[in-house]
Amino acid sequence: MSHFFVDSQNNKGEYPKFYRQAQETLAREQRRLSHCKKGSNNYYKQKLVVALIHEKISNQRKDWLNKLSCQIAKDNDIVCLEDLNMKGMSQTLNFGKSVSDNGWGQFVNMLNYKAKSVIKVDKWYPSSKTCNHCGTKNVNLMLNDRVWTCSECGTVIERDYNASQNILDEGMRLVRKNRKNKTVGTTGLAYLCLAQQGYRVGSHCL
Repeated sequence: MSHFFVDSQNNKGEYPKFYRQAQETLAREQRRLSHCKKGSNNYYKQKLVVALIHEKISNQRKDWLNKLSCQIAKDNDIVCLEDLNMKGMSQTLNFGKSVSDNGWGQFVNMLNYKAKSVIKVDKWYPSSKTCNHCGTKNVNLMLNDRVWTCSECGTVIERDYNASQNILDEGMRLVRKNRKNKTVGTTGLAYLCLAQQGYRVGSHCL
């Protein structure tokens, strides 16, 4: 997971990776804790040291996610997100540390209460496999294929950028479908901004 998100303008969200930055320090302090006699004063002191490191990581992550979600909610009336199963990704795709570190689920929860409207694009929607130029689906696309060429139109496609554009298009379709509702519901990271005379669009996708 090299980026927190990629949007429809090909901007990439660079997550600071707070947990990985503190991993060496945390491992050292946890080793010290394991050498302490359980129940001793030194044990409880060292346990507090480890807990404070975890708390610092959590606070750094929450602060970064809060600022990012506030900015997106402030700049956009409607936020479209891909409905990702982060727990499943962490267990089946060997993304455990990355998923836990970037706090995507926490970020989505923040957007849910900060943004005026949040749109969900179904997790089974083939955003990565569908060519945004001609609509052809690449059924043989593998997870490690980050760039691929459409067999129909010959377009060289960057996987995440292409997916964000497809999420944007699907989000727009759902907006039109549910335009009479005050809230439209949630999904990867895509956001849309509606101008008075038409759609002014941007999107993020994991």
